[in-house]
Amino acid sequence: MIARTATVFSELSGWARRVARRLRRPARVLAVVSAVVLLIAVAAVAALRLQFTGTPAAWAKTTGHDALWLGHAWVDGRRTEADVAALAVRLRATGIRDVYVHSGPFEWDGRLPPSKYPNAGNFLKWWREHLPGVRVSAWLGQVVKNGLDLGDPAARRRVVAGAAGLARLGFDGVHYDFEPVGDGDRNLLEVLRATRAAIGPGRVLSVATHQIEPLAGVRHPFRLVLGHDKYWTPGYFRQVAALTDQVAIMTYDSFLPLAGLYGGHVVRQAALALEHVPAEKTILIGAPAYHDHGWHRLDAAESVAVAAEGARLALTRHGRPRERFGLALYVDFAATEQDWREYQEGWVAPRQGASREGGTEGARSRSGAGRVALHCRERGTPGRPSRPPAAKALCPALI
Repeated sequence: MIARTATVFSELSGWARRVARRLRRPARVLAVVSAVVLLIAVAAVAALRLQFTGTPAAWAKTTGHDALWLGHAWVDGRRTEADVAALAVRLRATGIRDVYVHSGPFEWDGRLPPSKYPNAGNFLKWWREHLPGVRVSAWLGQVVKNGLDLGDPAARRRVVAGAAGLARLGFDGVHYDFEPVGDGDRNLLEVLRATRAAIGPGRVLSVATHQIEPLAGVRHPFRLVLGHDKYWTPGYFRQVAALTDQVAIMTYDSFLPLAGLYGGHVVRQAALALEHVPAEKTILIGAPAYHDHGWHRLDAAESVAVAAEGARLALTRHGRPRERFGLALYVDFAATEQDWREYQEGWVAPRQGASREGGTEGARSRSGAGRVALHCRERGTPGRPSRPPAAKALCPALI
């Protein structure tokens, strides 16, 4: 009996050891995979931070091809000629050549009723009187995930008809912002082609683009987490650029908590754009002149000052000036005096040797009320906090 018990115990012990070995093997594999992922993340963080080093060349600054997004109040009757005159005083001292005034959004079926922009005619008249050298494009868009279906040919035709109507009204161009658009999406390309045919070659066609995939394959984990593409591959970005006059990269909302990392992100985005966009097209680097990212660390990390510094570093490493390259400030009604000062001192007339920490963590105090709430306040409609791009679906002030 004792011998049999010992035999059974020995068999059970052997089984337990085999099970333990099998359990340890996946654990070891998991540990190795986790270590590799951690090393990749650390390397990526280090690489971003290293991007944001060095001294920009003195010539790396505005060439007078900058842009500014304007809110809906300019075309719905809340802004007056006095407001246009006041803005003109500010803009004359800048490098801003284009403004994108929000004139939508499209309805879910693609229609754009004139009731969306009842005061656009007066606005354009005032603008031409006070700022004849700055072009005005109609900023149009809509959320296209569970919203406007650009895959519907009839909806695309209505979108293009609405854009053409604003061109006939007197806008100098059309600026599209559809979000989120997946990498390789053919429907956006069809809209761009049809819009170019509808508004003609004499008007500006521009688009707010997703960020460019910084390294091959990075797009996929972000898509898995977010449920849509955060990045476009360089190949798709080139296709969009080829069909437009301007590409404005939305280089904000990076989810990076430190100014040095955000700066490296801007350098990388600008460098990729300089590599892939032909010289006859205009590259615009989005500069975050808003203050409600939803988390105070992101508010502190992302600033106009850091975006300007990143753009200058990318230009410097590019090795030569590029005329059609600028910053695009987002957005007029959220911009503070400090944002305008950072734009002026960091990009229009940069001071050599100035500290790039100015205007970032220590100097900014930004509320995290939620980006959509800010836009809905500008629109005068109720809103609730959300993360972009979903935020843009909730409030007509932005889209």
